[in-house]
Formats: sequence, structure tokens, C-alpha cells
Amino acid sequence: MNRVSQKKVLALSGGVGGAKLALGLSKILAAEQLTVVANTADDFEHMGLHVSPDLDTVMYTLAGLNNQEQGWGLAGESWSMLSAMEQLGGETWFRLGDRDIATHLRRSQLLADGQSLTKITDTLCKQLGVSHTLLPMSNDPVRTFIDSDQGELPFQHYFVREQCQPIVKGFSFKGLESARATPELMALLADPNLQAVIICPSNPFVSVDPILKLSGVKEALKASAAKVIAISPIVAGAALKGPAAKMMQELSMPVTADAVARYYGDLLDLFVIDESDATLSDSMIQSGMEVAVTNTIMKSLEDRKNLASFVMHCVGEQ
Repeated sequence: MNRVSQKKVLALSGGVGGAKLALGLSKILAAEQLTVVANTADDFEHMGLHVSPDLDTVMYTLAGLNNQEQGWGLAGESWSMLSAMEQLGGETWFRLGDRDIATHLRRSQLLADGQSLTKITDTLCKQLGVSHTLLPMSNDPVRTFIDSDQGELPFQHYFVREQCQPIVKGFSFKGLESARATPELMALLADPNLQAVIICPSNPFVSVDPILKLSGVKEALKASAAKVIAISPIVAGAALKGPAAKMMQELSMPVTADAVARYYGDLLDLFVIDESDATLSDSMIQSGMEVAVTNTIMKSLEDRKNLASFVMHCVGEQ
């Protein structure tokens, strides 16, 4: 397999959309080159277990075990425990498959033993055959809450239980003030060999912001010589996955790719938009943004690899 040079690349990811690009990057970058940092602000405790939805989506995707049709969980999953839980009158709104539960049981067990989320993630990845580095954004608990017309909702209650129906008024990240980015993330941001930071096409408000708002992360990004590239999660006025477009509309933001670019602001060196939004590029360039246009819709593995290759070409790698 042809791979680019040994410069290092950091990808910031949420769940499904970010995992798709992370997989593409893993196919063209060596294990020692690529680090993926996943959002953990939508982690929560469910049925006594510590569940890390974004970490697991990226991990299962890199391992080739993910359920590609539904976008989350494991392929070939069974649901015996959930059926038994329903029979016993337990909560079943958050669907945990039988094999997926083993991941949460193992993580919860190791956390109870005093291990960090970083070490646990590394252990789980190795057991599942993932060679590229996957890190949680922090070992400290951060929890996303949605300010809505139904009051304050924990993110998973908004996202899964209420199926994103409540009207969004804002966001808060409890624990963010005291949380610290993992030492590995901060060390990578300070590494002179870091060539690119890629913000995957994830929700900017609830997937990317929790990472960027950790103490010192934005400052380290701006101080780094690495090129910061974001891929728009909005294509032709819609989100390919998740509630980003709905959130933008309810926050009185234009549901456009350039609105996402403006949201990230001067943090970016380059913003990548889909071909269907090519007409936006001229006005974006005139406003001072650097823009690149390509197909960003990742339906197949080839699409994922092509987008990853395009981004690395923008970085300066052939």
C-alpha cells in the first residue's frame, strides 16, 4: 500500500461522520502517523455501565466491526439482554446489543480498577486489532447538556430517547472547567512533526466543541505549525447524519457550509466543502477563507479513502 511520509496527523472526531473519515485516513496513513481523538462529552452511565458512544463508534469502525447500515453498534449484533430487560420493566430506549454490552462491562470494570479512560481505550483497541491510536479527549468526565424547550436534557436523552425532537436553545458542558485534555493530545499538539489537524465532518456544537473547549487546546492549535483543516458536516443545506442542521436552524444560523466555517473562525487554515456547495466557494474566498471543493459524501470505503487522500493532498502530501 502506498502511504504518505511519516509526518503526524491528528483527527478530531465525533461519532459516525468522523469515524468514516478516520477509517479513510487509517487506510492511507501508517499506524504511527495517525492519532484520532474522539469526543467523550456524550459519554454517560446507563444501567450501571460507562458508555462511550463516540469512542466506540470510531473503535468499531477502525476494527471493521461496525454496523454500517445503522451507523452505530456492532455488525451481526443480537439483542437477548435488551429483550430480557424489557420483560423485567427496565429502560430500553438506549439500545445496547449483547456484544456491545461486553465492551461497556469491560470498560466499567477497568475504570473501577482505577485505570484511565486512555489506557482502557488502548487496551480495547488492541484486543480488537486496531493498530492506529485512538484517544479520548480527556480522562476527566465532561457531560453535554442541551438547553431546550423541554428544559435541560442530558445529551443522550435528547439525542436517543427524545429523538432530537426538543427545540435547541443552547449547550453546556458540565465538568469542562476542571477537565484536562489527555497528556497525549497536548503532547501531540506541541510536536513539531505534527503536520495536520483534521476536524472531521462531525457536529461542530456537540462533537467538536467539547474537544476544542478543553483548557489549552485552542491555544495549542493556534501555536502549532500544523495546518488545521475542517470538512463541512453540512452538504447542500442538510446534515448527512445527526441533528446539526436542525440545531443550526433552531439557533437562528443559516444551514450552510459557510456558516460552519464562520463558526470555527480563524482556527482554520482550510475548509473543505462538497461539490454540491461549490457555488459558495467564491463568496467564502472573498471573505478571507481558504476553501477546497471535492466530494465529501462517504458512501463507500473508496469514498472514505478518496476524501482522506484529498485532504492529505491539501496538506501538501501526494
